[in-house]
Amino acid sequence: MLLHQQKPSCYGPALCLATLGRPGEESSPRLVSWAEGWPGTVAANTAPMFASNMSTLGQASIELGGRGPWAFPVPSAGAEAFWLVAQDQDNDELKYGISGSNAYFFNVTSNTGEVKLASPLDYETLYWFTITISVSDSYNNQVQREMQVIVEDRNDNAPVFQSISFSANVSETLPVGSLVLSVQATDKDTGSAGAVVYSIEKVIPATEGSEYLFRVLPNGSIILNGSLDYNSKSSFYQLELKACDSGGLYNNHTVIQCSSSVFVSISVIDKPDLDPQFVREFYSASVAEDTPQGTSVLKVEAMDGDRGINDPVIYSISNSTRPGWFDIGKQDGVITVNSPLDREQLLEEDEEVQVQVTATETHPNIHGQEAKASIWVTLRVTDVNDHVPEFYNCSLQDCAFTPNETQVNFTGYVDEHASTRIPIEDLTMVVYDPDKGSNGTFLLTLGGPDAEAFSVSPQRAAGSVDVQVLVREPSLVDYERQSVMLVQVTATDSVSGNASVASVTIHLRDTNDHRPTFPSSMYNLSVFEHSPVGYVVTDSIRASDPDTGEGGRVTYSLLPGNGVDIFAVDPDSGKVTVRNSELLDREKQAVYYLTLQATDGGNLSSSTTLQIHVLDVNDNSPVVSGSYNIFVQEEEGNVSVTIQAHDNDQPDTNNSLLHFSLLPSPFSHNFSVDPDKGILRNLGPLDREAIDPALGGRIVLSVNVSDSGEPALWTTVSVTITVEDINDNLPIFNQSRYSFSVRERDPGVQVGMVEAWDADQMEANNRISFSLSGSGANNFMIRGSVLGSGQAVGRLSLPLDVSLDYETQASFSLIVSAENADAQGRETTAEVLVTVEDVNDVPPTLDSASLQGIRVAENGSQHGILVNVVAQDRDTMSQVEVQLVNVICTKAGVDVGSLCHGWFSVLANGSVIINQSEAIDYEACDLVTLVVRAYDLTTDPRFQAYSDNGSLPITIEDVNDNAPYFLPEDKTFVIIPELVMPNQQVASVRARDDDSGNNAAILFSIFQVDFIAKDGAVIPFQGFFRVSTSSEASVFTGNIDLVTSLDSTLQGTYQVTVKAQDSPSEGPAQEARITLNLFTVDQSYRVRLQFSLNKEEVGANSEKIKEALAQATRTTVYIVNIQDIDSQVRARGRSYLDAYFVFSNGSALTLDQLNMMIRNDQDSLTQLLQLGLVVLGSQDNQESESQDTLRNVTIGLGVALLLAIVIFSTIIMCTQKSYQRKLRAMKAAKEARKTAVGVMPPGSAIPGTNMYNTERANPMLNLPAKDLGFESHSSSSDLDHISVNSLDDNSVDLENSAQEIKKEPPHGPMGPHPEPRKNELSGRKVGSEQKEELAFTNLGLDTTDL
Repeated sequence: MLLHQQKPSCYGPALCLATLGRPGEESSPRLVSWAEGWPGTVAANTAPMFASNMSTLGQASIELGGRGPWAFPVPSAGAEAFWLVAQDQDNDELKYGISGSNAYFFNVTSNTGEVKLASPLDYETLYWFTITISVSDSYNNQVQREMQVIVEDRNDNAPVFQSISFSANVSETLPVGSLVLSVQATDKDTGSAGAVVYSIEKVIPATEGSEYLFRVLPNGSIILNGSLDYNSKSSFYQLELKACDSGGLYNNHTVIQCSSSVFVSISVIDKPDLDPQFVREFYSASVAEDTPQGTSVLKVEAMDGDRGINDPVIYSISNSTRPGWFDIGKQDGVITVNSPLDREQLLEEDEEVQVQVTATETHPNIHGQEAKASIWVTLRVTDVNDHVPEFYNCSLQDCAFTPNETQVNFTGYVDEHASTRIPIEDLTMVVYDPDKGSNGTFLLTLGGPDAEAFSVSPQRAAGSVDVQVLVREPSLVDYERQSVMLVQVTATDSVSGNASVASVTIHLRDTNDHRPTFPSSMYNLSVFEHSPVGYVVTDSIRASDPDTGEGGRVTYSLLPGNGVDIFAVDPDSGKVTVRNSELLDREKQAVYYLTLQATDGGNLSSSTTLQIHVLDVNDNSPVVSGSYNIFVQEEEGNVSVTIQAHDNDQPDTNNSLLHFSLLPSPFSHNFSVDPDKGILRNLGPLDREAIDPALGGRIVLSVNVSDSGEPALWTTVSVTITVEDINDNLPIFNQSRYSFSVRERDPGVQVGMVEAWDADQMEANNRISFSLSGSGANNFMIRGSVLGSGQAVGRLSLPLDVSLDYETQASFSLIVSAENADAQGRETTAEVLVTVEDVNDVPPTLDSASLQGIRVAENGSQHGILVNVVAQDRDTMSQVEVQLVNVICTKAGVDVGSLCHGWFSVLANGSVIINQSEAIDYEACDLVTLVVRAYDLTTDPRFQAYSDNGSLPITIEDVNDNAPYFLPEDKTFVIIPELVMPNQQVASVRARDDDSGNNAAILFSIFQVDFIAKDGAVIPFQGFFRVSTSSEASVFTGNIDLVTSLDSTLQGTYQVTVKAQDSPSEGPAQEARITLNLFTVDQSYRVRLQFSLNKEEVGANSEKIKEALAQATRTTVYIVNIQDIDSQVRARGRSYLDAYFVFSNGSALTLDQLNMMIRNDQDSLTQLLQLGLVVLGSQDNQESESQDTLRNVTIGLGVALLLAIVIFSTIIMCTQKSYQRKLRAMKAAKEARKTAVGVMPPGSAIPGTNMYNTERANPMLNLPAKDLGFESHSSSSDLDHISVNSLDDNSVDLENSAQEIKKEPPHGPMGPHPEPRKNELSGRKVGSEQKEELAFTNLGLDTTDL
C-alpha cells in the first residue's frame, strides 16, 4: 500500500524522486523506482508493471560514505537508503525485493519497498555496482529490473606518505631557495578531498630561527628558507611533516583529513669556509737564558674551524721581537730555542720575547684562498747568575752602567765630630749587578784602617743601589787628631760569593766646637701695661763664650714666638725694652715668655727664658653681653631679665666692679633694676591696649652699667619689652538673627551675608572666621572676608555642586558662629533661617519591591495579570506612567534574540500581563527580563523626567514536555568473544532531554537483547549485558558492559535495545529506545602469522605490523597473542602472532582472504617482510612434534642404557618379582574388560589412591598385556602420546562431593594437546545404552604434560 504521494521528479527510466508521507505529516523526498502509467486503472488483474524502456539501466547517485574498513561507515547500517515503488493496476498488495551479488548492501521491507543500508559502502573499494530489484503480487510472476548504484565519494581517507621517513644531506653553503628534497603523499579520495597540502609542524632542534629555516611547497618540495651553518647553528635537523587534504564533505560537514606525522632527517655537510682557531686565547711560557739550542719551550695547538672537515694545519713564525731566537715545528707546533738567549738584552722589553705564530690549513678554503690564523705568544726569558757586582762613579738616576763608569777609588769630605749617620759629602758611589732576583742580590761591608769610625748603607741590595759611607763614631772623627781617613767598601754576590772592592779617602773639616752660655736658664720680670716705647725692662742679663776670635764674639736676639713684636733686645748689650705700647695690654695677655738667644761667630748658640708679667691699669669700660628683646603677654606676663655685663680689667679690683641703674623714660616708672645683680623687673601688670597702637606694644628702657675705677667708666644698654596681645575680646555680630530665601535646584547661588568685629589689636586675635552648624548645614558654605582691622563679613552661599531640594527639606535653621584663635574655644553665634522655594525637579522612581522576580510555567499554564510595577514621584501634581523599554530573552545565560518579545506586555499603570501564554517555551527561553522605567509627564523640561531603568526577571518554569532522544553515533560495535572479558565495555549510547532539572535526568536500561544468528534465527538473551548511566553537562552516556563471558562459537549479531527514560518531578515519564547491533567474530577467523624475529622484537614492532596489516586489509587488527616457537621444532619462523582482522560491519577475514589482500598490496607486503614476516597461517605441528618425540625417545634410550649398565647386577634378583607383577596386571586387565567405561566398580576405593582392590592394579585400563611395557608410538595420528598412568581421569571432587561432567571445549590451532589417557579411553567401544562419556577430572593429576 502506497503512502500519500505527490507527482515524482524522475531522473531516468527507472528511478524517480518522489515525496512520500501520510496526509498531514511532513514529507521527505525518496528515491523510488517508478512504473510508467501510474496512477492508472485496469479492468482485470495484471502483474505489476515497470516501464517498457526499463531494459535500459537506470542509475542513482546515493550519498553513502565509507571511510575505511577500520572506521565507522556513514551512514551506519540500518539507515534509510531509498524506496522502491511499483504500480499494480489492480491495486494488489505488492512485495518488493532486491537480489544479485551486491544485494547484501541493502535490506528491503517487502511490503513497503523501503530500502535500508545493510552494509557500509566504500567508494574506494566499489564506486558503482548493479542490483536486481523485483516486485510481485500474489497472482502473477515476479517482475525484475536491473538498477545501477553509483556511490559518491566522501572525504573519508587521510593522505598517506609513500614512506614513513625521509633523509637528505645538504651543504651548509646551499643557497637560500634551493631544493632540499621532495616528499609525496597520496589521498585515495577525489576532488578537493584528494588534493594534498603539506605543512611543517615542527623543526628539531627548536632553536631561534629554526622554525622558519625550511618551507614546503605545494608539490611536496622542501625548500631552504634560511642560511645553514654547520658550526654555529646545527649539523642536523629533523622536520615533522604532515599532509592534509583540502577538505571535503563527510557526515554532511566539511572536514579536513590529515595524515600521521612523518619525519625528515636533514644532515648538514660542513664546507671549508672558516679559518683555523687556536685552542687557547693566550699562550705564554718561561725559558732560562742559558737553555741549550733545540730545547722545547711551548706547544701551540690550532684546529680547523670547520669541525666537520678538520683539515690539518701547518705552523710557522711570521713575526718576532727577537728574530732568530726561537723556531717552531711545522707539524706539531712546538716552539724551540734556536740561538743563545740573553735576558739582560731584554730589560727594556720586560724580559719577554713576543713571537707571532701563524696556523695555516693544508687545503685552501671555498674561495681558493689560504685559511690561516695568527696569535702572539709571550716567551719570558728567566735570569741566570752570570755577573759580579761592580762599582760605578755616578748617581743612580744618571748611570748608564757603561764600562767607562766603573771605578775602584773614591774621595769624600766630612766635618769633624759630625753626628752619627751623617753621610760623607761629595761621594757618588753606585753598585750594579745586572742579574735578577736572588742572582742580582749582593752584600755591602766596610773595611780598612778607619772602618770603626764609619759604616756603609745599605748593607744588602739587589740590582743597583746608591752607596753611602756614614759617620758611626763622631768622637773618632776629630780634625785635631787626624785630618784624612781611609776605608774600603766590599760588594759580595749573595749567591755566587764573587766580590768587588773600592777604596774611599775621607778628608775632615775643622769646626767651631764651643757655644755661649747664660748664668741662669730663666729670669722673672714685670712691666705696666701700655708702658711707653723704649721703656727698659732689664739690662742685666749677659752670656759668655770661651772661644776666641770670631768664634767667641756673642750677639743677642729674641727667638720667634709670642711677644717678639712687643719687646726688643739690643744685639750687642742684651738690654730688653718695650717695642710696642699699644700691644702691651694685660687684658689680652698677662704673662709673656720670651726666648733670649746668644750666638757666637761660629753660629753656635744657647738660650734662656724671660718670664715678663704685665701689671693692670683701669683702661676698659664695662661690656654688656647680647641684646635684650623681651616678649611678655599682657595681663598675666611678668618681666624678669638679668643684664649680662663684665669688665675686662683685672678681676676682684675696683677696675672690674660693676653698678646698674635705670635711666628715666615714659615707662621707666613701671620697672626696677637691681644695682648689683642687674635684674630688671616690672612693678605691675602690663596692658597691651594701654600702649599706643602705633608702637605695636613695644616699651624701650635704658640701663646704665659703670665700673668703680678711677676714673670710672660706663656703658648704656637698651632693653626692648614687647607686650604681646592676648585674645581677651570676642567677636560681635551686627545683628542676632538673619533670614534668607533661595530657590531649589540652583547650585552655587549666594544666600546672604553676616557681619562681625573684634576689639583685639593683633590680627591673630582679631581675625574672625565663620562656621555653620545645624541640620542641613553641610548643604551650605560660608566664606569670610576682612573689611578692616577686626572687622569681617561672612557670605553664605551654596557650593557649585550642591543645590537644595524642596521635597527633601523646605527650610533650614542654621547657627552661624564667629570665632577667632581663642584657646578656650569661645565664640559668638547668630541664628540664620533659610527658606527653600519649591521647583518641580524630582524624577519618578520604581518601587524595588514590585520588581522582585516572578515565575511563569511554560505551554499556556498561566494567563492574565502577573504583577504590578509600582512607580512613585514626590513632586506634587505629577502624572506618572510605566513604560516598557526592552525585553531580554536568554537561555542558559545566552541571549536568544527577540524570541520572547511578544510573550508579555506592560500597561501604563504598571500591570504586567501575559500576551501569548501558549507560546511560552522553556526550551527556547528560560529567563525573560522586562526592562521598565517610570515617566513623569509634568516634569520641568530642565530636569530628568525618567526614572532609572528597572529589571523585572520572569523565570520560565519547565514542564516535562520533551521526551529523551538519542544522539546520532557514527560507530559500529564489534565483539570478539575471545578477547572481551566480563565487566568490559562493549558499546555506548548518548542521549539528551531538552527539559531541565529532573525532567531532563535520563536513566538508561536494557530493554531487550536478541541474538541474530547467521541463518537468521533469533535467540533472546537476558542478563548478558548491563548499562550504567553517567552525564557530562547535559549529555547522558550509557556505557554497556558485558556481564558474563560470551560463547565464542556463536556466529551472528547481538541486537541490544536500550531504553532512555527521564525522571520528572511530577507527571508521567517519557522515554525513547534505540537498538544497537553488536557484531561478533568467532574463533574460526583467528589467523596465525609467523615471523623470523623473537617475540620481544615482534612485540616491539607490533604497532608497525598492525599499521601495515591495516593498510593492506582495510580492517581493524586485534592481536591476541605473541609467542616464541620451540627452537627444537623445525619451522621457518622463530615466533608467531595470532590476530583477528575485522571489518567495521562485524565481518572478518579468513586466512585465504588475508593472504590474497596482502599479496595485492605490494607496499604493505614489502614492509611486513622487512618486519620479519615469513609464513601466513600455522605450520603443521606434527612434524615438529614427531621430531620432539624422536629426540625425547633417543635421550630416554641413552639414559636407559646407562641405567641398565648400573643396575644390571640387580636384574636377576628382580626377575621373579617382575613376573609376579605382570601376572597381577593381566588379571586386572581381564577384570577391567568386564566393566563399562566410566562406570565405577562396586568396591570401595582406597582413600588417596586410584586403587579399588589390594592387587595394586588399575581396573580402568582395558589394555592388552603388552601395553604395560614402555613402547613408544611415533605415528602422526592423534594418539601420539599414550599415558601409562591410569590416575588421570579417575578422581573425586572432594570440595563439592559430587561428580561433574567434564566437557572439552573445541581447541584452535594452538589449543592444548589432548590428554593422552583420555584419547586412549575415547577409542574404546561404548555400549549402545551409553549416551555420553562421563569423566571425573582432577587437574592436579592431569597427564597432558607427558
